[in-house]
Amino acid sequence: MTEKLSKSEIRKDQIQDSVEAATHAVGQVSNVVIGAVGDVVKAVGGFATDLFEIREAAKNARKDQGVEDGSDDED
Repeated sequence: MTEKLSKSEIRKDQIQDSVEAATHAVGQVSNVVIGAVGDVVKAVGGFATDLFEIREAAKNARKDQGVEDGSDDED
């Protein structure tokens, strides 16, 4: 014999499944956002490194050519 579920129990199961699905979706979106933020930070960090290297190369080129650059900042 099959057991009949009450309307309340059916409603409870519906709510439970909905909350579980929403939680899963939020978790997936969070992982995507966290990954994207990490990628942006890496890209910006790489860009900053490139800028430091370009500045250092320009400084060395001016030094090799005997050109005064007028800056005394030795970072």
